[in-house]
Amino acid sequence: MKLLMVTSLREYQQKVVKIFEQTGIKVFSVTETTGFKENGFQGIMEGWYAGGIGHYDSVFLFSFTEDGNAANAMELIKAYNAGSECEFPIRAFIIPVEKSSY
Repeated sequence: MKLLMVTSLREYQQKVVKIFEQTGIKVFSVTETTGFKENGFQGIMEGWYAGGIGHYDSVFLFSFTEDGNAANAMELIKAYNAGSECEFPIRAFIIPVEKSSY
């Protein structure tokens, strides 16, 4: 089992939902978040919010899913970002789940 975490601007939420549907991810959660980028920040996540400074209305989508579903979603997200001229790419992470309570 994997934890697939995806973050994007709110306006791309439906694109991520479509990717989840295409990969068999039928159960997921969405939470709204606001990202901030301060002028002059030079850290590991420097390119997280691409241009400018300010705040960005974003969403986190996450799902506990099978390994194959997570891998397929990651590939579709990478393909979407490669074909998009969006200044704010969709970000995805796959985290292994070592244990669960069920």
